[in-house]
Amino acid sequence: MRGVRRDAYTDNSGQFNFPELIPGIYQVVVEADRTIYDLVSAQVEVFPRTPAFVTIALKEKKAKDNLKKAGGTVSAVELSSAIPGPAKEAFDRAATSSREGKPEEAITHLRRAVELFPGYLMALNDLGTLLLGQGKLDEAATELRKAIALDPKAFNPWLNLGIVMVHQQSFSEAVDTLRRALALESNAPAARLYLGKALSGLDDPEAAEVEFKAAYDLGGANYAVALYDLGHLYLNKGQRQRALETFKSYLAESPKAPNASEVQKLIQMLQ
Repeated sequence: MRGVRRDAYTDNSGQFNFPELIPGIYQVVVEADRTIYDLVSAQVEVFPRTPAFVTIALKEKKAKDNLKKAGGTVSAVELSSAIPGPAKEAFDRAATSSREGKPEEAITHLRRAVELFPGYLMALNDLGTLLLGQGKLDEAATELRKAIALDPKAFNPWLNLGIVMVHQQSFSEAVDTLRRALALESNAPAARLYLGKALSGLDDPEAAEVEFKAAYDLGGANYAVALYDLGHLYLNKGQRQRALETFKSYLAESPKAPNASEVQKLIQMLQ
């Protein structure tokens, strides 16, 4: 009723979670690949100090709608149906290895999945993400570009490629890439956060401030790190009071953050 919106992604089993919701009635909207599934929603009531559970089944579009193509592009449903069994098995093994904290093993399985089926978009995206986590930025960018070439309208590869470019300090390219991602998902807090980082790298504090605020507004406590970046932005601009207030807000949202002691020292310095 207040127009508050929060977003979450499912895990590999389709599970999702919205923690610490204020009691009330919520509308949960599930958006998957729109070339395959219809938009579905369900209403759920959240009571104080009680977990609420909701199960939502995706509904596939009619086959004739799924197979529509334009300009020589390949529909996601065609790619999905063409994935051979061994490639799917390798992808599933990668998911298991990732959950067990074995990223190198997961990377090996994903490379195998892509070797068996070069058009495996999800495997390419996940491979790029894991390589990013390993600090193998050039390799990550290569795999994510392959995913984008398969489906230029897939949001996640654009987002992850933008994150890679921020880590590479290729800020101009990162800005262009993340804006492509936001053209597909305008309310994605991760894209807003990293766009803010890229704009800061380009010494555009006014534009970066807008993105950091948007990331926090959209993502809430899960994106409190945007307040940390915003605090440093104010500090660099010489706006000590605004920096102080922002760092305090960050600690209020993330009192157990790994950098909490560092931020506490900054607060003491600014007071």
